[in-house]
Amino acid sequence: MVTTLRSEREAANLTQARLAQLAGIAQSNLSALESGSRKASTQMVARLRKAMRRPSQVLADHREEVMDAMMVCGVENPRIFGSVAKGIDTPESDLDIIVTVPEENAWRFVSLRPMLVDILGIDVDIVSENGLAEKHQGILDEAVPL
Repeated sequence: MVTTLRSEREAANLTQARLAQLAGIAQSNLSALESGSRKASTQMVARLRKAMRRPSQVLADHREEVMDAMMVCGVENPRIFGSVAKGIDTPESDLDIIVTVPEENAWRFVSLRPMLVDILGIDVDIVSENGLAEKHQGILDEAVPL
């Protein structure tokens, strides 16, 4: 397990300090786990592995639930942009989503972000296509369908 945690952290391109922060533990505890001076519980290993997952992986695992939430909130044409769309996301990345919000569903749209954060357990930025400033219209060109 010692080598595995360290190699997994390095493969995720995270420092000990950053992984400890993402997992909510002290860096000294992570160092002890990686060196083998402290045995990692099954729960701790799961917690660390969860903290090392990229948003694209989390989204792939929960895509159906995300699509259900989109339907409940009445949004259309969900697309991903940013690092996930470019395939360069890291465990530190957030998930950027742009949607079309029909006028009659504007109030339901407000509930979408908290629902997605709850489903995915990661930071989500979600914007309405109608709310994009002129200078951000380029997002539409890079966005890919969810």
